[in-house]
Amino acid sequence: MVASAIFILDSKGKTLISRIFRGDVDADIAGDFCARVIDVDDESGLKPVFRVDSKQRTYAYVKYSNLYVVGVTMRNSNAAMLLEFLNKLVGVFKEYFKEVQEESIRDNFVIIYELLDEMMDFGFPQVSESKVLQQASRVPTPTKPAFVLEPLQYITQDYHVLEVPRPPVAVTNAVSWRSEGIKHSRNEVFLDVIEKVNIVISGNGSTLRSEILGSLMVKSLLSGMPDLKLGLNDRLQLSEAGKNRREKSVDLEDIKFHQCVRLSKFESDRTISFIPPDGEFELMSYRLNMQVRPLVWVDAVIELKATRVEYLVKVRSQLKPRCVANNVQIRLPVQLDADTPSFKCSSGKYKYVPAKDELVWTIKQLKAGRELVMRGRFNLPSIGENQERDNATKRPITVSFEVPYFAVSGLQVRFLKVMEKSGYRALPWVRYITQAGDYQIRIV
Repeated sequence: MVASAIFILDSKGKTLISRIFRGDVDADIAGDFCARVIDVDDESGLKPVFRVDSKQRTYAYVKYSNLYVVGVTMRNSNAAMLLEFLNKLVGVFKEYFKEVQEESIRDNFVIIYELLDEMMDFGFPQVSESKVLQQASRVPTPTKPAFVLEPLQYITQDYHVLEVPRPPVAVTNAVSWRSEGIKHSRNEVFLDVIEKVNIVISGNGSTLRSEILGSLMVKSLLSGMPDLKLGLNDRLQLSEAGKNRREKSVDLEDIKFHQCVRLSKFESDRTISFIPPDGEFELMSYRLNMQVRPLVWVDAVIELKATRVEYLVKVRSQLKPRCVANNVQIRLPVQLDADTPSFKCSSGKYKYVPAKDELVWTIKQLKAGRELVMRGRFNLPSIGENQERDNATKRPITVSFEVPYFAVSGLQVRFLKVMEKSGYRALPWVRYITQAGDYQIRIV
């Protein structure tokens, strides 16, 4: 893959960052892109990669927040690799600036140009790992102090010695995401199995959509060059290992790995073998299309009257025994002209958010099998369109929560082994967390 230029545009097509690597593109590349993508009325036919035959030019772009990150190539390059580089570039910006928006791009344009020069050399991708880039940016430029020449007492000005910085060890090493010589006083590795439940429930209680999005997040605090092996209760892995099929297993779908994972090893025996980067990273993500019983159930009766609207809301935990849902938030739709809320909760607190036309019921902990009730009312003006008010309460109820020590899919870590040539003992820690993703309960 050879990129001729990378540039970043705002939502109106104004250029915020422009970096031309090979000098083989015209100055109108941003305007040409705007005319074909940003200024079009019908966006249904837009594609992330398109070619302008008249100019022998190919564009690839990623839209993130209110920005367009665009790559241009004048050669028959690998379009998928160019798109992957643009996504990596956005990921690096997120690591550095936390929020990738127009304001953060303007505030950090100097370091963005430096990152582009480190990540791409004459159009060829070089380094895309944020930790390696941070290591490269710490190369010091030594300053020689003024010297005195005896006996004439000549004093020269301070000057800087131009030192050609050596590339990070990780760039020239076979393991490009980890540098050598890493040391930790306490060797530990933390593995979080985080699963988000996306579910949509109709007004009659049937499930319209149900899926689980999972990720394995690793925080590695290991010295040297450790080699880790991770085993899951994946159905294919248990079958090939000759395990009893009665042992609970899961079918993983749409698996994506960090680049440190040895894919050949996974394809042969379904073992996840890898040398981890130092610090935090996402080892793996997956998706499961499976019917999930709603973990938190909400019943809401909203009765609209002439001058008020009354609410009766019941929330019930359908978790397994000894499981607890923490920080439960239930967001209920409210009419546009409602005012003067008056509610009572058997547990938790309520808050009216007029900016979003919703009532938020917050419960710190909801134990398994427990049912809580909230009832109350809003006042309404005496004059109003009933149809408009009815539509306001047809918006779905959204729920958010977190259940620690629980994986809703049944995924389990069977083993996590750490091997390093020095032979030190490492402490592996595993934690399971289930969260509400797009969790909606429709009223009608």
